Amino acid sequence: MSTPATARTSERLRAWTEAELGVEGRVLDVVRAPDPVLSTPGGAVDPTDAAVVQLAADLVATMRVSPGCVGLAAPQVGLAVTVFCVDVSAHPKTREHHGTFVLCNAEVVESSRNDKGREGCMSVPDLTGDVKRASRVVVRGALPGTGEVVEVAATAFEARALQHEIDHCAGLLFLDRVAGAHAVYARQTYL
Repeated sequence: MSTPATARTSERLRAWTEAELGVEGRVLDVVRAPDPVLSTPGGAVDPTDAAVVQLAADLVATMRVSPGCVGLAAPQVGLAVTVFCVDVSAHPKTREHHGTFVLCNAEVVESSRNDKGREGCMSVPDLTGDVKRASRVVVRGALPGTGEVVEVAATAFEARALQHEIDHCAGLLFLDRVAGAHAVYARQTYL
């Protein structure tokens, strides 16, 4: 599945840090369902635009201060555009990862068979649900600031997180992907 070009850009993502953005991220409020922005498909962006670069920094800053958060998409902070960040490195379900990164205008270009897994979301804080997602994906998107197009070959938990954030950018919540009410649960709180 992974081509030499994909392997090179995956390495590029591993080396990426928010310091490349050159702006300080601000912590933003997270929008909760049923806010209409969460069901609005996001528009494409110019990854080199200063407002998009600031948004990228803001998404990372907001994700970092949110306990248990492994990704955050622009619609979750009230903007219907196709920008999200991911960092699954500290999550116990993570096997492989590319560290922290932000993608603009991302899309899945390859995927494998689906596996069922439990998902939660900061925009739906009281619920979790069982969602079928591809266990391996190749995602293509642009880095904010440079506009450099990269492909990331992700597996397991990181693949799930990428698909979850791409769904947000398309106006979908994990609740739109569950098989039915029997696959939705009250979120457990662990002390």
